[in-house]
Order: sequence, then structure tokens, then C-alpha cells
Amino acid sequence: MEKTDHTPEKTQAQTEAVKPGRLYLCATPIGNLEDITMRVVRTLKEVDLIAAEDTRGSIKLLNHFDIHTPMTSYHEYNRIEKAHVLIAKMLAGSSVALITDAGTPGISDPGEDLVRLSMEAGIEVTSLPGACACVTALTLSGLPTRRFCFEAFLPADKKERRQILEELKTETRTTILYEAPHRLVRTLEELYEALGDRRVTICRELTKKHETVFAATLEKALAWYRENEPRGECVIVMEGRSRRELEREDQKQWEEMSVSGHVALYESQGMDRKEAMKQAAKDRGLSKREVYAALLAEEDREK
Repeated sequence: MEKTDHTPEKTQAQTEAVKPGRLYLCATPIGNLEDITMRVVRTLKEVDLIAAEDTRGSIKLLNHFDIHTPMTSYHEYNRIEKAHVLIAKMLAGSSVALITDAGTPGISDPGEDLVRLSMEAGIEVTSLPGACACVTALTLSGLPTRRFCFEAFLPADKKERRQILEELKTETRTTILYEAPHRLVRTLEELYEALGDRRVTICRELTKKHETVFAATLEKALAWYRENEPRGECVIVMEGRSRRELEREDQKQWEEMSVSGHVALYESQGMDRKEAMKQAAKDRGLSKREVYAALLAEEDREK
């Protein structure tokens, strides 16, 4: 009788050795060192070079896991120049692992430039999943998780910052932002002023000993952090606008607007007159004939 081998078959992904000339995006812990994967540890040991956003911080991680691979810096201020150096090494056959300060490379850090330039150069890129602060905070927030958007840090430029806040006024998805502790109160003030009160969860020191998850509203969170100085990197998870609420606001706007103004609004957005009349009729619960008649009546009154 033939003996059956019940040993699980190992997949290529489980056994694949590091390949020459490939870029590996290696997720590192965002706090708790146990949140690194065995695959990342093995890869960091096997690659020819590790490109790190902060070599001084990363050396502690490497020493903890007994990793002695050569390391070089890759950060915001050398991201383009150094990318070409790393690409030249990979084209010559070296394997490179990219790590960030904490979390997944390419998420709100200069790694996205290295990935783009590497792919343009024909270099194979692969990502080794692991810790990511925005997803960790989202799952802890208690807010809807099916649809969300990630804004990272709000822009420092005042004009661009105002534009982003304006866009968030009608955002229906849960929104995730990063913020440094010394700027948290200012950012909460801007969010409250621009968006009104919203449910919000502030996550601090994720996966660390003093991790805190503060579920409140923008108004209450702002009052709390004005009295209690925040410490540690923060993730703000904010609820999106209700579609019904937006529809009510639109309806109120339309009710205060003339029919011709309503049609003109859609025409200014690129619709032709026929389509604009159709959409205005739908908004107002009228037929196209009624909208056309109202337009004629308004024109007669203006004569």
C-alpha cells in the first residue's frame, strides 16, 4: 500500500530566498518589537544592503534581532539622489531592503519615490507586509472601517492645508490623519473650525506600553488635550459626513436657489444644458418640462 505523505506542501513564497537585484519593502514594528514578521527578519539578514530612513534608530532594531547587514541612509533629504545610487546597485545585482522609522515603507515617507524610480528602471519590487499605524488605529477606532481615506500629515503650506480641509467637509469616508504631539491641539482646532463637531478617536503610542485610545468628539478631544499635554505620535481617526445630511444641505441650497441658478450650477461643472436641466429636475422632484417652463418664466420676468 502506498504511503501517503501528509506533510503540508511548502509554497514558493514561504521558501523563496532573496533574489539579486530586487527591492524589498520591509515593514518594521511601530512600537512593540514582537510585531515584526519572521519573513522580514530573514530578509533583512539575507539582503546585501538595508536602506533605512533613520539609521540611528534602525540599528537598535537590527541589533535586537542579531542582524548585521550593511546599512545606508535613505530619507526625505536625499530621496532622489540616493535612489539613483541604490538603483545602480540593484541593476548591478545587489538586493536591497527598505525600512522606514516605523511601519510600512512607502506610506507617508520617501519610500514611494524609490519604488517608483525602481519600477521605471525595470527593477522587481516586492512588499513584505506588517505593522502600519493608520490601519492599526482604524481597527481600534470604533468608527466605520469599510470605506476610509488616509490623509497622513496635513500639508504645512497654508493654502494647500485650507484646500484639504475644504475637501474634507464633504468626505463621507472615515478619515485618518497623522500628527505630532506638539501640533495636535492646533490641528484639532483647525478640524473643528473647518468641519464642525465630528466623532473622532485619537490613538497614541500604538502597540507600546502606554498606548491610549481616546474616543470622543472633536470638541471634547480638543478640550481634553488643551488641559492634558499629548505625548507620543498621534493618529486621528475621524468619522465622515452622513450622506443624508449632505443631501439635506444640498436640498436646502437648491431651495434657496432659482431654477436658472440651479441649472447654471451644473453647467459650470461641465454639463451641457440638457443634462443640467435633467439633473436640476431630479434634485427638485420636478419633470424636465416643469424646469423648462420655470426657466422661461424667469426669463420673462427679467425682460
